Amino acid sequence: MTTRTRWRLAVVLLPASLAVALVAASLVGAREPGKARADPAPIPAPSLFRNIPQRGAVLGNPAAPVTLVEYADLQCPYCATWAAGALPVLVDEYVRSGKLRIVFRGMAFLGVESDTALRTAVAAGRQNMLWNVVHALYERQGAENSGWVTESLLAEVAPGVDVNERYEDWVSQEVQRSAAAARAARVSGTPAFQVGRTGGRLRLVEVQSLEAAALRPAIDAALAG
Repeated sequence: MTTRTRWRLAVVLLPASLAVALVAASLVGAREPGKARADPAPIPAPSLFRNIPQRGAVLGNPAAPVTLVEYADLQCPYCATWAAGALPVLVDEYVRSGKLRIVFRGMAFLGVESDTALRTAVAAGRQNMLWNVVHALYERQGAENSGWVTESLLAEVAPGVDVNERYEDWVSQEVQRSAAAARAARVSGTPAFQVGRTGGRLRLVEVQSLEAAALRPAIDAALAG
């Protein structure tokens, strides 16, 4: 089984009748229970985002001409791989120059720990720290549903987020909006990406790898358009 095939097994948001089977499939070939992610790559320090504006789930200049939407589950090992390798490249090449803004759309299909982690990141968005929390969690990512998303870990990566705030209505609404956006975009796996002119129609991009080069053509085409 190829890396790409295993990665596409992380399927999300299809009809409820398939949910149990798909969640089970997503665990096959990803990691053995109780084991950390194979060959973990260190996530860049928060300096990656230094001097880059954040507002809620948006990283970068709100007026950037092109938008990239990332759909991801915080327990997905392939999402962590993309964040470690491709994201810093795109930030340096497009975000810092004001050409691109990136929107995080969190999924929680792998289990309760995905939901808890996502809610913490969304709550941190009110302090414009969502991206910092997301990448701190990827850096510490453990095996799916192994108990790695602890209260002590969440307090470490999101010190300003009150435990109860995760379950406020506005957080639930944001989580539901992301799920609805994924359904509308016909997202079938994580990580998944949409690209387009800001304020215009976004196109789901079928990427062949988890490298920045896989998204450059779509971003450059949107910039040229």
